[in-house]
Amino acid sequence: MDVTDAAATCRAVLAEAATAVVGEDERLETILTAIVGQGHVLLEDVPGTGKTLTARTIAAALDLEFTRIQFTPDLLPNDVTGTHVYDEGRGTFEFNEGPVFANVVLADEINRAPPKTQAALLEAMGEKQVSVAGETRQLPEPFFVIATQNPIEQEGTFPLPEAQIDRFMVKTSLGYPDRAGELELLDRRAERRSRVPEVEAVADRETVLALQEVPETVRVDEAIREYVVDVCRETREDGRVEVGVSPRGIQRLFEASRARAALAGREYVAPEDVRRVVHPVLDHRIVLTTEADVRGVEKRAVVESAVTSVPVPAMDSSSE
Repeated sequence: MDVTDAAATCRAVLAEAATAVVGEDERLETILTAIVGQGHVLLEDVPGTGKTLTARTIAAALDLEFTRIQFTPDLLPNDVTGTHVYDEGRGTFEFNEGPVFANVVLADEINRAPPKTQAALLEAMGEKQVSVAGETRQLPEPFFVIATQNPIEQEGTFPLPEAQIDRFMVKTSLGYPDRAGELELLDRRAERRSRVPEVEAVADRETVLALQEVPETVRVDEAIREYVVDVCRETREDGRVEVGVSPRGIQRLFEASRARAALAGREYVAPEDVRRVVHPVLDHRIVLTTEADVRGVEKRAVVESAVTSVPVPAMDSSSE
């Protein structure tokens, strides 16, 4: 598959997803960019904005195995990864795979589970494997997590540790549709007999795996690489920041930029690709100082300041 085929496939997926999810196309594009870039997604939004529907819809459009894990305070790590169960007939212990053994795992309200259970996803997200009772098992390919959390409800929640937040390639929100969008939501509901809309599969597992290989062929010129590094390093120089973007964050911005170029059908990364993904990739990796937090400084403003302070590289004519 080349970038032209990849872009056409992604357009078909986004068009099909848009038949079920009402909202800004840019949000769906951000999620698909992470999937093509082999990353994970964190959706932070108020209840009722379609986070779960979006995850299900993307999985259905890609024809991938989907599981949903409802995170609760009493959820145990083995409830996520799986456990050994004694088989009386054979007289042996057999491993029962947990819901994490799927292509698309929806970790719903992830911040409601205690840190130990949240950490059960760390190995899966980072290494695409789980270790139970000293045995390591590979997860299916492709594998990615779409996690959701509610930003306004703090009682009974456990904030995600920075180490886990950093595992998500992108963090985004769906937001409320505009008035026309909410009217369209009702129009669509009136036209069908089921509460949940259905979408057709426009891809399959092999297509998704091929899609994920395409960004590896996208060229990133030296000037763009320096631009990515300088923007990330600039976040560490901001006096409002206690912890800036890590080397892992730099790599994720690089990977997301290549995936975004593939979605656009280009064989090279342009500055606009970096600019398009910089906030979903970097904002959640910033840790503000206590003073900046008290003053209500937004992480987005910090990243925007870093972006505007670094000169945009001129593209080589051979790249255009």
